[in-house]
Amino acid sequence: MTLAASAPPVPSGPAGRRRRPHPLDVVAVVLALTGVGCVLGGLLPRAEAGATMHRILPLLVFLGTVVVLAELTAVAGVFDVLGTRLAIAARGSWAALFLLCVGFAALTTVTLNLDTTAVLLTPVMLALAGNLRVAAAPLAVTTVWLANTASLLLPVSNLTNLLAADRIGLDPVGFAARMWLPQLAALVVTGLVLWFSWWRRHRPPDGRFRPPSTRPPADSVLYRTALAGCLIFVVGVLAEVEIGIVSSVSAALVLVGFAVRAPRMLRLRLLPWRLLVFVIGLFLVVQTLGRLGLDDLVAGLLGDGDGAAGLLRAGGTGVLLANAVNNLPAYLAGESVLPTGDAPRLLALLIGTNAGPLAVPWASLATLLWFERCRSAGVSVPLRRFLLTGALLAVAGTAAAVGALLLTG
Repeated sequence: MTLAASAPPVPSGPAGRRRRPHPLDVVAVVLALTGVGCVLGGLLPRAEAGATMHRILPLLVFLGTVVVLAELTAVAGVFDVLGTRLAIAARGSWAALFLLCVGFAALTTVTLNLDTTAVLLTPVMLALAGNLRVAAAPLAVTTVWLANTASLLLPVSNLTNLLAADRIGLDPVGFAARMWLPQLAALVVTGLVLWFSWWRRHRPPDGRFRPPSTRPPADSVLYRTALAGCLIFVVGVLAEVEIGIVSSVSAALVLVGFAVRAPRMLRLRLLPWRLLVFVIGLFLVVQTLGRLGLDDLVAGLLGDGDGAAGLLRAGGTGVLLANAVNNLPAYLAGESVLPTGDAPRLLALLIGTNAGPLAVPWASLATLLWFERCRSAGVSVPLRRFLLTGALLAVAGTAAAVGALLLTG
């Protein structure tokens, strides 16, 4: 799933009146109220709703704390400093900058989840493009594409991964062992499409740019504290510590640092209420729709085959449903009809819903917010080319990753 970390603050107008709520705030609240209504109205039995809430409670704890960690890490300047250092390390080479930006976006997605890349890393890339005086579109597209296609390796990279790992009983190391080759295949295809459709078309004269000068973080203590919190989180995940625990500890460390050094930055808006409300409502609504006939429709799309054809069909179904509606409900609908022991097709479905929601903007809510970030920064991304190249990547990336899954299974 790709939803923004938290709603931006709503400024007041000159007459003191507050602007209308953000559209995605409305979507989250309406979805949650609809889900509660389904339970109260008897469309979804309370026992099933209770079991669902019990399942997702640890995920909600993780999502809430990891988003706070990512938000404060961005405020501490960690992403800005690393982005500048990447540009310096490229030594003025456009091709080297491309590889470093792809690696940076992929690493951020894998370790801190896709929302961090799509929502928090985008302003960093746009600011970097301005400092380098190069086209911003290639750097902007890099973040939103890698937010999706680089979210296959670890359970923490995507909410759908957490659900899949829980469903088939894989710890982070076991999950990575199954998904490392599909992840590599998706990254290779993403890099090729990204370079030839965006970066090569916008490269500066002679493929060179002027490297920026180094700029230290505004508060070196907060910078080191946030960096330490991120490292603790990554090490804890790889050490198979409960993700809710390690994300809570990491976020608490950074919160303490801000409470001491910059308490004015701690606001209630850091809590990603929109994300949490959206997830709760979405689970209840999709579960209700499944009882009303959605399960039968999705089961027909998935079929009952196995082997290469079955995996490709599952991956294709994930791509189709994600771009028709949204990637999280697409995964939930597919998971609900696949047998518990059918791990290969479940992972293929996961690949389709992670790497496939690129053909249309609504396939990923974070993509909509990514467009907002670009627009607010005055950056125009050619929509026609974005949609066409996104559709190409969705099909090619999913096919390559599912093919790689066959080799690891």
